[in-house]
Amino acid sequence: MPAAEFRVLAINPGSTSTKFAVYASERPCLVKNLRHSDAELAPFRGRPILEQQEFRSRQIEAALQEGGIGLRELDAVAGRGGLLPPLGSGTYAVNEAMLEELRLARRGEHASNLGAFLAHSIAQKASVPAYIVDPVSVDEWPEVARLSGSALLERPCLSHALNAKATAKRYAREHGVGYDSLRLIVAHLGSGISVSAHAAGRMIDVTNSREEGAFSTERAGTVPVMQLVDLCFSGKYARQEVEALLFREGGLQSYLGTKDLVEVEKRIDAGDARAKIVFEAMVYQVAKDIGAMAAALRGRVDAVLITGGMAHSERLMAALRDRIGWIAPVEIYAGEDELQALVEGVLRVLRGEEPARSFGSAVAASG
Repeated sequence: MPAAEFRVLAINPGSTSTKFAVYASERPCLVKNLRHSDAELAPFRGRPILEQQEFRSRQIEAALQEGGIGLRELDAVAGRGGLLPPLGSGTYAVNEAMLEELRLARRGEHASNLGAFLAHSIAQKASVPAYIVDPVSVDEWPEVARLSGSALLERPCLSHALNAKATAKRYAREHGVGYDSLRLIVAHLGSGISVSAHAAGRMIDVTNSREEGAFSTERAGTVPVMQLVDLCFSGKYARQEVEALLFREGGLQSYLGTKDLVEVEKRIDAGDARAKIVFEAMVYQVAKDIGAMAAALRGRVDAVLITGGMAHSERLMAALRDRIGWIAPVEIYAGEDELQALVEGVLRVLRGEEPARSFGSAVAASG
């Protein structure tokens, strides 16, 4: 008897776009990337990100209608999880406690905070459940990973958990083994870079791309601490300007004035020595982070998985393989298919393969 087919709407909000897709089980039926112009976003400038919820919901619903998909055809809606308190991995039912936590934005403002609200709003109209899957705050670390070196500063666990977990589970399925039986390193290479170690079905360590690890196209990653202290107290920069220097104007942007990896590779091909050394430095730093995660796994690594948008670069992948190929077999999963990852998490719940988790009780347990 064939398995039941479920229709799931997945929503991934970004700062200037909203990506969404409708899947019939594992098959995409409609995939859209709604780009929001400066003029459209102007009324929300300087305002809390959640004020964009109604505007984005209307655009999604209009695109669904244009695509011939009615809300009543849906079985569930999934949104990307935002900056929530530390949580275990899994698929969480959106509830009022979760929405209130995101309203308070105690861990910061981020476009992903919209995901649960967009899913909840549309799911209510469709009379179906709403979920988030593996939010950025997934935290499965042992205590030893939390110490930073100062009792005043604890390492926060924030990562590309959705894509990292989905990639690891995809590798496990393809090789006919359980995710919880593997020891993996997953490197997510996007506008931010996070490298994670996975063992016994848990993500036991990860570089937080907001403040540590390799530099990326726009993030500075780990920087010299005392020089940063001097910069902060120089009187030249306000707090918001320092954050921008580290989080949006670091990495390739800082060194080369561009966030475009394709442009950087063109410069290298044209003989630009500066572009070449900056590119090689980024590869070098990613390789060091992967090596560190191999140490976290005590040197027993089944595979290194490379994912994210930058994994499309053949030059980058070849350079990285050259540095890390000795650790374990390297497999490439180019792209950031977070919509598919959201759908896969919801399908596991709809098919009874795992239960939906409760946000309130999960936070209490982690606390």
